[in-house]
Amino acid sequence: MIRYAKPTTVDEALALLGEDRWRILAGGTDFYPAQGAKPFRDNILDINGLAELRGIAETGDHWRIGARTTWTDVVRHPLPVAFDALKAAAREVGSVQIQNVASVAGNLCNASPAADGVPALMVLDADVELRSAKATRHLPLGEFILGNRRTALQPGEMVTAIRVPKRSAVGASAFVKLGARRYLVISIAMVAARLMIEDGAVADAAIAVGACSAVARRLAGVEAVLRGCPIDEALADAALSAPIDELSPIGDVRGSAEYREHAAREIVARAVRAALGQDSGKVAA
Repeated sequence: MIRYAKPTTVDEALALLGEDRWRILAGGTDFYPAQGAKPFRDNILDINGLAELRGIAETGDHWRIGARTTWTDVVRHPLPVAFDALKAAAREVGSVQIQNVASVAGNLCNASPAADGVPALMVLDADVELRSAKATRHLPLGEFILGNRRTALQPGEMVTAIRVPKRSAVGASAFVKLGARRYLVISIAMVAARLMIEDGAVADAAIAVGACSAVARRLAGVEAVLRGCPIDEALADAALSAPIDELSPIGDVRGSAEYREHAAREIVARAVRAALGQDSGKVAA
């Protein structure tokens, strides 16, 4: 018999997860399309009643984003400018109606290579809080998403929050997405960039690319090239020519692997310019 449960506390949800296998329902914007017209075969754990998992809070060392926080919540919450890339990505998650109900944690747990929120969270050095009835652990986002539709979630665990260290919530950031049209589009490639500027030069850089590999990747080679570069017209050219060995471009109906590699280089440069205020950073179509 298929079970349905809608717990009212996190402890109740974790207790249920510890006693049986459940499919977690949060916003449902990926859940229902994936289900389609097929009959339900899994137990459904509806966490939409867990108010404590929604909202953004500032703690001593982190910004904490509850698992049920929606993308509209992210857009509306006052956050440091380092979060501008995340806010821009939030505005690209489907339609406004989807943004009103889709959860940040759901975007991560769905583990699509084209998940808009992932690169922007990666450049913020975000980690994922995983809780079970017995323990709590934290994984860097890059270690949580393992591949297409695969995560490091263990039986009995659920994502309860995403944390951004305050030491990473500095600098200016931007997000650039390439799609076949302007709205309601799955990414061909996307880039988030966060730059820390001191004395007219790049003190540090964080660059992440999504939709170009099975999982989003930080580009350590680009970051290394940018560090120490003066803020001038040559900076974008440096980003454009930097090595991107971390990418293993994928090919599908939206674009070939070769096209994605060329596109990634171009929008890395655009994202860098946008983070410096030299470009609008708008979606490229």
